[in-house]
Amino acid sequence: MQTVLSGIRSTGNLHLGNYYGALRNFIKMQDQYNCYFFVADYHSLTTHPDPKMLHENVKNVLTEYLAAGLDPEKSTLYVQSDIPEISELYLLLNMHAYMGELAKTPSFKEKARKQPENVNAGLLTYPVLQAADILIHRADFVPVGKDQEQHIELTRKFGRRFNNFYGVEFFPEPQAFNFGTNLIKIPGLDGSGKMGKSEGNCIYLKDDPKTIEKKVKRALTDQGPTEHNQEKPECIENLFTILRVVSTPEVVGYFEEKWNTCEIRYGDLKKQLAEDIIAVTSPIRERILAIENDNDYLHKVAKLGAEKARESASKTLNAVREIMGFKAF
Repeated sequence: MQTVLSGIRSTGNLHLGNYYGALRNFIKMQDQYNCYFFVADYHSLTTHPDPKMLHENVKNVLTEYLAAGLDPEKSTLYVQSDIPEISELYLLLNMHAYMGELAKTPSFKEKARKQPENVNAGLLTYPVLQAADILIHRADFVPVGKDQEQHIELTRKFGRRFNNFYGVEFFPEPQAFNFGTNLIKIPGLDGSGKMGKSEGNCIYLKDDPKTIEKKVKRALTDQGPTEHNQEKPECIENLFTILRVVSTPEVVGYFEEKWNTCEIRYGDLKKQLAEDIIAVTSPIRERILAIENDNDYLHKVAKLGAEKARESASKTLNAVREIMGFKAF
């Protein structure tokens, strides 16, 4: 059975972009693939999170993974920092990653621009840690959004470099997984870019209906179309992108026609969009509220996941150490 792996940074609650970018697909995969899903708490350290909140953020993501439909009996669901083999593989892969190529990655340039006072080594080698996450289970597929495709290519590059350097065919070349469709990138409500926690433009899976209504109501719009069938500006196309993933084709078709005939009313569009988002998120929110305070259950899930993940990770790491020449006396 082929292996699928993905993770989400533990920097807060999950949002609509996480759900449609990956989580829905994760749920479908559990009966068809050998799945590993993890909470990426090491990755969050590049922004120096509050130590008092680190565990709480991990708990939030783990809870929302489960509430969204991931089954710890079908999949391996674990916390990144519970698997020490990942850290060692990260160290070993760093010996075959070069500063020049890492410094040129768009993600590093963007983060360095956004946090110039904190351009740390972990930020530079972030793609190597991502590669270690994937290669530790020798994953075949990685479900990612459009903006993450470059990291998958870097993982393939690091795997190929390791294989070529040591003359082995050990690491597979993981592929982006998208169920045969274009990779989804969910935009934010601020009119541009993607939905993200740091941008403050998210609808969270835990948001209550009133909060969702307020957020959608404040979404950026323009003065409306002035010509039939004219191209939508980015802020309006973003609203339609979200509409296409939460609403029925009939609803989308209705508002497309209203746009094309210059009859669209943004108040109606936002009202419908909020209702359809609430319909999607409310069942998940109810499960979050039921799970989040059940610490015994969350501990059981994390412990089971760590045991299963370490069994796989130790096999990979032992093989890598042997290939590189490490031997016990």
